[in-house]
Amino acid sequence: MTEAGAWTDERVELLKKLWNDGLSASQIAAELGNVTRNAVIGKVHRLGLSGRAKSPGSAAPRPRKPAARPPSHPAGHQNGGAGLTRGNTALAPQFAAEIEAEAQVEREPAPSEDVVVPFSERVTIMDLREYMCRWPMGDPTSPEFRFCGGRSATGLPYCAYHARIAYQPAADRRRDRSKAIRA
Repeated sequence: MTEAGAWTDERVELLKKLWNDGLSASQIAAELGNVTRNAVIGKVHRLGLSGRAKSPGSAAPRPRKPAARPPSHPAGHQNGGAGLTRGNTALAPQFAAEIEAEAQVEREPAPSEDVVVPFSERVTIMDLREYMCRWPMGDPTSPEFRFCGGRSATGLPYCAYHARIAYQPAADRRRDRSKAIRA
């Protein structure tokens, strides 16, 4: 510490007095001069000064804020919310192509429990290509571990079957979870 900010006996006594009076470390640093708030906090810690005098204002509990009123409904809710995405994100308009795509996905039959991929079509990581399904099959620690290897959908890492498993709509996941809990 510099000579101007040295902790002399007088400065330590003033620090103890100001700390017990309830001043903050920033206020004490300003009062002492040539010392930082962190230096004050460090010295207080080394001196073991933990108890503080309560200021008259802090003894009484602060009044609580009034309960916030529920948020008003967003625009577009009056018409049933058609064309809006719901969830933990902000409501965003959906384009007609996305709505049609969701309708098609809902009409497709749910995948069966497991599709049997012939072992001859499964591929190792060394044989995996850009157009192949990257769905892992088996235990990654075993030598028999392979990837699906089927033709992947354009822009996706998986074939159509594995893409339906990987990219389930949130509502379907919740519905499946609730069925499993009831069973």
